Amino acid sequence: METNERTSIEMLDGMWLAVDTCGPIGTVALGVFSGKLLTHFGQTEMEGRRIGETLIASVAALLADPLKDARIEHVDGIVVVNGPGSFTGVRLGLAAVKGLAEAWRVPVIAVSRLEVMAAKAKVGSAAQDAHRQEVFLRVAVSGAAPDSEAWELLAGAPELAAMEVRPERVAICDDKAAALLQSCWPLVEQVRIEAPTAADALDHCLGRSEAFESADLALLDGYYLRRSDAEIFGDGLGQAAEKS
Repeated sequence: METNERTSIEMLDGMWLAVDTCGPIGTVALGVFSGKLLTHFGQTEMEGRRIGETLIASVAALLADPLKDARIEHVDGIVVVNGPGSFTGVRLGLAAVKGLAEAWRVPVIAVSRLEVMAAKAKVGSAAQDAHRQEVFLRVAVSGAAPDSEAWELLAGAPELAAMEVRPERVAICDDKAAALLQSCWPLVEQVRIEAPTAADALDHCLGRSEAFESADLALLDGYYLRRSDAEIFGDGLGQAAEKS
């Protein structure tokens, strides 16, 4: 299947690789989807600071396991979690996925980490720590289903306190996000889950009944919700240089 244009993916049967490099621990997973049944073939964890060194090797190790009888030519598509998360981690994951997809000639499905969290908790909304006393937040607009219409934003205490639309339940996977939401939204129920993984992304994407669209690799980018430190502090240095 061509990967340079968006294509509706209605039949997901086959072997799929998943990559999530958004958190402190990165993961890659392999699974086979047949009809409505997803069989996990394995998952590998990568320490966040070494993702650049270990990602491709981790994928190769999953495919080389003789117990799985899996080979590169068996891979039918890739699911990638494209943020929000670590700026460097997200970029490394996407760069690797783009290279693999081009080489293997397979489609890519991109999904938000917050969407995967919401699906894992079986709620519509999710939040995770974004550092600097802020959270990455997904708020379901209608209903409580994980695939309901939702919007995502970066929010600190002032923004959270001012929000008129507040979900009833929010998926949480870390203490800092939990503490910030508790201080601003004490009446909102927090649904605690383990940090999402590539296997969770496979479960969510391949388990949905409606068709996905494959990503255009030329346009596929990370979902950061915030500018990088280099952009933020670089702007300040540029403005200072202009004044001097």
